[in-house]
Amino acid sequence: MIIKDNEVADISTPTGDMRAHIFRPAAPGKYPAVLMYSEIFQITAPIRRTAAILAGHGFIVACPEIYHEYEPLGTVLGYNESGTARGNELKTTKPVDAYDSDARAMLDYLKTRSDCTGRLGVMGICIGGHLAFRAAMNPDVLATACFYATDIHKKSLGLGQNDNSLQRAGDIKGELLHIWGRQDPHIPLEGRNLVKARLEEVGAKYTWHEVNAQHAFMRDEGPRYDPALAMQCWGMVLELFHRRLGWGDVDEVNPGT
Repeated sequence: MIIKDNEVADISTPTGDMRAHIFRPAAPGKYPAVLMYSEIFQITAPIRRTAAILAGHGFIVACPEIYHEYEPLGTVLGYNESGTARGNELKTTKPVDAYDSDARAMLDYLKTRSDCTGRLGVMGICIGGHLAFRAAMNPDVLATACFYATDIHKKSLGLGQNDNSLQRAGDIKGELLHIWGRQDPHIPLEGRNLVKARLEEVGAKYTWHEVNAQHAFMRDEGPRYDPALAMQCWGMVLELFHRRLGWGDVDEVNPGT
């Protein structure tokens, strides 16, 4: 599908206005929606291209600026030493409750859009994978895809670095897809096993894939990008979202109008 990628929405949250970047099919109609969380760098060019791929398969995709309380709207951090340092600093400056209220505000916004069917999913990459995991705790989230979700095993998200994501895993009622890189130093084997054991303990509905890749292998920029593996992973993501969220009220194939 041809898409539109130039829309922004400034959404009111308990901690201030948050900008979301919207990607959607150009063809008129109603579509399911996906809240898509970025890495610590916010809405970079690779994140925009990732959102565009998802939108081109028939979804409204909303990418929020996760550090809206601390940086001017529209801020993008660089894939460099200073950008990494700032992103990691803010990751543990922002309270977990603020991440959660942002998620609820985004989901409520998507449900009120006239072009949304009301069926909601979430996807996230890196810190975004952890934020997607937490957003999945909302009962109206039907499907969630988490790519190499950082810090769940360490309980180190947010101010105080003592989050309750593992403790609350049983609140996730939709279907989960977890994809991890076996050579990712940020989530070692013991960390992955801890998350998986907790999902088993609470009876979560999930699929689990560990691939031979490093951290950020989905990012189409930089030395760790694995395009062949990324394509395989996209197949799993799209299968999940189309099966759980549907196609909306338009044909599967773009009619070309």
